[in-house]
Amino acid sequence: MFSSLRVRDFRVYWLGMLVSLIGTWIQSVAQSWLIFELTRSAFLLGFVGFLNSIPLFLFSLFGGVLADRLNKRNILIVTQISFMALAFALALLTQFKLITPAQIMALAVLNGVVMAFDAPSRQSMVVELVGKAHLPNAIALNSVAFNSSRIIGPAIAAVLVSAIGMSGCFYINGVSFLAVIIALFAINIKPKGARPGKAVSAMKDLKDGLIFVKNNPTILVLIAIVGIVSLFGVSYVVLMPIFANDVLRVGVRGLGVLMSCAGFGALIGALILARLGDYKHKGWLLFGSSFIFSAALIIFALSRMYIVSLAALVFVGGASVIAVSLINMILQTDVPDEYRGRVMSVFMLTFAGMLPFGNLIAGSLAQSFGVSAAIMAGGISCTVFFCIINIVFPGIRKL
Repeated sequence: MFSSLRVRDFRVYWLGMLVSLIGTWIQSVAQSWLIFELTRSAFLLGFVGFLNSIPLFLFSLFGGVLADRLNKRNILIVTQISFMALAFALALLTQFKLITPAQIMALAVLNGVVMAFDAPSRQSMVVELVGKAHLPNAIALNSVAFNSSRIIGPAIAAVLVSAIGMSGCFYINGVSFLAVIIALFAINIKPKGARPGKAVSAMKDLKDGLIFVKNNPTILVLIAIVGIVSLFGVSYVVLMPIFANDVLRVGVRGLGVLMSCAGFGALIGALILARLGDYKHKGWLLFGSSFIFSAALIIFALSRMYIVSLAALVFVGGASVIAVSLINMILQTDVPDEYRGRVMSVFMLTFAGMLPFGNLIAGSLAQSFGVSAAIMAGGISCTVFFCIINIVFPGIRKL
């Protein structure tokens, strides 16, 4: 289950990333509550999510080109320092009561720009740390780190918001980036697939990467599944403060528990994948987890009982992580080294780049028809799409 952690560089990087991700989730919960307190608007919750993710849609392909041309570790050092500076800026503005919704929106855009160049390098650097033999396990353990932080971060945030305020949560996030920055300086990797930047133009690189994706139908279908999950499925997260406050009436502490339950389920799903390793029936597992995800999302939308909502979120988190991580594994295993950064940038374009549109749609639907109806619409849309893919592209089940 933890075989890739025997590789020293990956172990150092993984631990640093885990600490940083916990800080990021602490800030995410505190920021959502701050926006809700300032505006009491479902639409603005969705709109801030839109602004945070739209740069990924616009710039992640260029981030993929850089990942294939330059040293990925150096790119990540720059992006992590940038994230740290933005976290401290939010903390200072909040502490001195200067923060406004417009400032939160501006910082969300800047965070999104940094993420557009961070994510392709972060995704595609894993193989350089562990090699292809350990790649499936390492990808699963990256999900373990991400989803462990989804449990720990919101639970800590629920306490810290009351104890030290939202600005304190933002300061903690800023300091947490030091862990991954120190880890990046401590590792020593030999880049694979990187080419001198002067060999061809960046636009030619970008075009070649898109042609490669276009000429591989399996890659296109897998990326489409990720896009639908991001567009209609995971936008429930930005609506969670309203669901916690208005539907379940459990307040900020209940919000932390709800977010942690989704993270707990995701952690279970990631551990299952880590244990399975290079599983032979990825296609069947992909479709099964996709349908479980959409069904659990519909149950969550219908629920008015706190315990049922918590249970549904465990399945939502677990099934979504299994589906998306399986696609990540398949792509990184099958794609040649020289194209990995660009293919992963397309993966991030659909995974995170579709989020702004999903958040905007969810926020608008919640404002007009209520938060439960918005989440229900997302679950139904995912179910319909998965049925179509299952019928039209049966070969995916054989992966």
